[in-house]
Amino acid sequence: MSRPFPADLLLTGARIHTVDPALPEAEALAVRDGVIVWVGSDAEAAAWAGPDTERIDAGGRLVLPGFIDAHNHVRLGSDADCVQLAGVRTLEGIQERIRAWRAEHPDATWIEAEAFDYSAIPGGRMPCAADLDPVTGDVPAIVLSYDVHTAWLNTAALHRLGITRDRTDLPFGTAALDPKTGEPTGFVKDFAVKGLSRDGHRALRELGVPWASPDRQYGRLARSLDDAIGFGITTVVEPQNSLDDLELYERARAEGRLRSRIVAALFHPRGTTDTDLDEFADAARRFPGDRLRVGPLKLYIDDVVEPRTAALLEPYAGCGHHRGETFYPAEEFADLLAELDARGFQCFVHATGDRGIRTVLDAVAHARTVNGPRDARHQVVHVECLDPEDVPRFAELGVVACMQPRHCAPEIAGPGQDWAENVGEDRWHKAWPMRSLNEAGAVLAFSSDWNVAEMDPMVGIYTAITRRPLGGGEAWQPEETVSVETAVHGYTMGSAYANFLETERGSITVGKAADFVILSRDILRIPAAEIPGTVAETVVVAGDIAHRRP
Repeated sequence: MSRPFPADLLLTGARIHTVDPALPEAEALAVRDGVIVWVGSDAEAAAWAGPDTERIDAGGRLVLPGFIDAHNHVRLGSDADCVQLAGVRTLEGIQERIRAWRAEHPDATWIEAEAFDYSAIPGGRMPCAADLDPVTGDVPAIVLSYDVHTAWLNTAALHRLGITRDRTDLPFGTAALDPKTGEPTGFVKDFAVKGLSRDGHRALRELGVPWASPDRQYGRLARSLDDAIGFGITTVVEPQNSLDDLELYERARAEGRLRSRIVAALFHPRGTTDTDLDEFADAARRFPGDRLRVGPLKLYIDDVVEPRTAALLEPYAGCGHHRGETFYPAEEFADLLAELDARGFQCFVHATGDRGIRTVLDAVAHARTVNGPRDARHQVVHVECLDPEDVPRFAELGVVACMQPRHCAPEIAGPGQDWAENVGEDRWHKAWPMRSLNEAGAVLAFSSDWNVAEMDPMVGIYTAITRRPLGGGEAWQPEETVSVETAVHGYTMGSAYANFLETERGSITVGKAADFVILSRDILRIPAAEIPGTVAETVVVAGDIAHRRP
């Protein structure tokens, strides 16, 4: 064996699962100038060592390609200045958390909380201002749901934000009215669609909501980026940004916080103009790099199942004729997608309900008819409730299924939870059909959807292969589990392909970027219950050690 130069970095003593069918396993690899230049056996590795070569002995541990989280809101949270409500399952518990926070912050001019669970509100109703007023008094309060799709305000916040019975269509959401009194209830839907937009954020900032300030946004981003690299996530796809947000990533890069690579999608809300699209295309040209790339567009066709705002083919269980709405009429959305496709944009489309998903697939089919087929790799993001008739259409249309395995955990979506109860048991077979999609030839791109769910890929992999609660227990819809190899592929090559990165990332292959992770346990061989306790011992990005467990 000959070599033209010694390696900058040499990894030996590993069990490398390459995710490359041409060489599925190896023991060692060599890196030069941030790129993998050799993969092979320990016996051959010494030939790549020179006097200045950095060496890592994996000690027999499993090495995987760096994880690519295909849908991770690193810009959103969690926020250290918010009341943390994750895991609180009762209204009384929420009130107690807020009461305790207020006692510790008596001079606060706003009370902000995040991650409330819809199921915490009794009777299956949506929360209202009267639920907050007893513990917030005259200090305005805003509470964001765990999925950041809705906001919950107290009476003081309704007044501060100017919400009245005659002003419900807001830059940051749509205020619900009490059907009896006609007055605002304090519940605001469409927050993810409007409140996270450029105009929505500006409106919140102008109204003095601290959560929307650039410094608070940067604090959330910096903490989330630290978490990402610690979990072995070497590429983060941030799915929803405005042009204003790009300076946050530039700041993170300048301050050394951008240790993971970023793909930033730009948000395309309804009303986006041709001028906006020109600016989006210009941003993609300005940020084409392997560390920070801008390009895809994020759209919504429906909302979410828990507050019954996703679009279903049949009515919600126990809700009469209500089946949710799409944000666009089907024909209008098909024409829009065809226009974006013609301009060369890749589209990430949020769709959770079976009617919402079908609307997106129909739009992609229309775009292919109008423009001719191309390698667009449009994504349906979430794919929570999918009609079996539409399963084969993903592969047929070249549409990627960008899915978040943790969302289908029984303690989040299963029996007794709002998702399962709203959809109804006769449609549970439609829930997150990962195995069906995989067997039908669809590309699965896995992700966390942080901060909706835990960022740790180990949690997602465990859920994908078991569909059990994190603490153990009965599986929900176990016929849709996938193998651990398939789950790893979804977090590596699947997500790389989904983002046009398969020639440079996603597997441990000569010529690709030297992004890899050494795990504390061999998740391909240990019992599934031990996977969530597995940690990233060492994380390498472009041949540099970006994280090492203390």
